Amino acid sequence: MSKTYKIAVVAGDGTGPEVIGEGCKVLQAAAQKFGFKLDLAPQDIGGARYLRTGEVLPDAVLADLKRVDAIYLGAIGHTDIKPGILEKGILLRIRFELDQYINLRPVHLFPGVECPIKGKGPKEIDYCCIRENSGGLYTGIGGLSRQGTRDEVAVQNMVYTYAQVERCLRFAFEYARAHGKQARGVGAVNKLALVGKSNVLTYMYELWNRVFAEVGAEFPDVQREYYHVDATCLYMIASPEMFDVIVTENMFGDIITDLAAITQGGLGIAAGGNINPKGVSMFEPIGGTAPMWTGKNAINPLAAIGAGAMMLAQLGETQAAHAIEGAIAATTPKMKSQMANQMGFTTTQLGDLVAGQI
Repeated sequence: MSKTYKIAVVAGDGTGPEVIGEGCKVLQAAAQKFGFKLDLAPQDIGGARYLRTGEVLPDAVLADLKRVDAIYLGAIGHTDIKPGILEKGILLRIRFELDQYINLRPVHLFPGVECPIKGKGPKEIDYCCIRENSGGLYTGIGGLSRQGTRDEVAVQNMVYTYAQVERCLRFAFEYARAHGKQARGVGAVNKLALVGKSNVLTYMYELWNRVFAEVGAEFPDVQREYYHVDATCLYMIASPEMFDVIVTENMFGDIITDLAAITQGGLGIAAGGNINPKGVSMFEPIGGTAPMWTGKNAINPLAAIGAGAMMLAQLGETQAAHAIEGAIAATTPKMKSQMANQMGFTTTQLGDLVAGQI
């Protein structure tokens, strides 16, 4: 009897429904080929619901999300809604309430995709970023004093517990052991690089560096490295081939993963996952709602399709995940560009191409 996975589909706003529609098409093709079933359950979450009802993420909907096998997200954001309302009320709340403490970002350049770095190709752009996803500045600890005066003070605290740091680093070491370059047969050793700013954030990185060494002692087969975040940005452009697996805290991870995304072809192809290794994880394209392209059948769906492959891998359907990744790799050389309205195909045509490859 085939296994059935219940997937909460949050198509979201702007072009989100368009890219998620193509992603669902590809997922169903993979499910049919590899002998499992997907129960795709649409969720009414996003800007349209907020404008219609004033609700952001009702407790009952959140409770439903806690009972699915995974969440498949398009994009959240609306030009008629003040920035922060949906992002904090939906995206951050889901991450925190479902304890999705890892943000996983593969950085892989597909064949035929133009890299903006001269002389760099798929061999050089091939690593992964692991971002701690539950602590740091994103917890919103802080406040304002003497607001509205010339003596106003704004404070936002970067806070981490030992437990948050340890579980993130343990995941990163385990990931490097299982998916590093040596494990994939493309390198001599599996490497894990901690990215921080220990020369300035001295208290914070006294903790991170100490736990990095403690946990790392349990993984003698994984080579440990450390880089300051500013140097990392330089190396990601000058020598991206030096990286294997990167692990970093929340804010630094938010920044360097966007830099990494442009080196792999831009937000149209970059996918990511918010992971709870023992619970419900959420997978999404890295790009936003792109409201200027809404309804034009012109947006690139490959990031959403790639996020679907990540979701299947997390669920244990590795053959299906690899098939989707292979289908993307077979499709990208046929495209003129990864940019919206310049791809040489419509959104739906690209979805058809990838599904057909499977």
